[in-house]
Amino acid sequence: MKRILKRAAALLGCVVIGAALPLAGCGNMETKDQTSAEPEQEAPASSAEKEPVSVTLNEVAHSIFYAPMYVAIEEGYFAEEGIDLDLVCGFGADKVMTAVLSGEADIGFMGSEATVYTANQGAGDQVVNFAQLTQRAGNFLVSREQEEDFQWSDLIGRDVLGGRAGGMPEMVFEYILMENGIDPAEVNIDQSIDFGSTAAAFAGGQGEYTVEFEPSATALEQEGAGYVIASLGVDSGYVPYTAFSAKESYLTEHPEVIQAFTNALQKGMDYVASHTPEEIAEAIQPQFEENDLETITTIVSRYQEQDTWKTDLIFTEESYDLLLDILESAGQLEERPQYDLLVDTSFAEKAAK
Repeated sequence: MKRILKRAAALLGCVVIGAALPLAGCGNMETKDQTSAEPEQEAPASSAEKEPVSVTLNEVAHSIFYAPMYVAIEEGYFAEEGIDLDLVCGFGADKVMTAVLSGEADIGFMGSEATVYTANQGAGDQVVNFAQLTQRAGNFLVSREQEEDFQWSDLIGRDVLGGRAGGMPEMVFEYILMENGIDPAEVNIDQSIDFGSTAAAFAGGQGEYTVEFEPSATALEQEGAGYVIASLGVDSGYVPYTAFSAKESYLTEHPEVIQAFTNALQKGMDYVASHTPEEIAEAIQPQFEENDLETITTIVSRYQEQDTWKTDLIFTEESYDLLLDILESAGQLEERPQYDLLVDTSFAEKAAK
């Protein structure tokens, strides 16, 4: 039990990554004649010699679900693009959005439903999605008992820890129920616990089922406290689950920074698409010191097999419309903001070339 609580807490632990780009020396500069009367002129700084740009990225949670981003950090892709990345954890999309709006964070990484809520609340400086990372839900349904022939209808009348109301884990869960002809009201869904705390609550005896991200789902299995019986990512289909966003003013004032950031992410996407789970796990292990390499490999394999990650970062209009459909079905959407208002694909398109 104590190990479960520790691992659940570790899921929320976030690291600060300083990927500073080393400054190049002046070895290539041509030597001047000492007798020359002309003053020495320094050669223009190349892109490799420029000071790295500091960028603060606030992530919604720290999870193996976001492997391509951590690959980009650990393989030095942000540094290659001249970015000194400071990664912090917001512990929820609402807190990430607050950090972005206040200027505490330059870029937010969260469920893009948060940008829709902010737009409908009348934000003057829109928070715009410029890169989509995941294309399936990353959570799993965990039961206290092994259920070989599980059906979603088995949840009718049962107690489920679903996560915070209005968050993507909860809304995708309800979306799946409705797709299977089940009224969410028929299931006793506890929405009072933030999704980062549900594993600890489940280990403590709350609920008969819980909706969990990795590594919490696997940790519960390893401790014998639960069993993964269904994948929300598989049963919900392709969903624009998480994306990177920034205020419109930041995109306008720092397009070169956003492009460099997106280029680094694309390199991470390319790495994940072309490497084995074992190689990916080894690359990102420094981000998850609480988990052994075998566990990380198992989780990466699970995500890779269900086609979790896109091969590019382009947030399509079709995906955006599906997101709005999910928000509507969950009763969380007052009006549908225009796609062009909240999505800018120019950076992702350029990075994909």
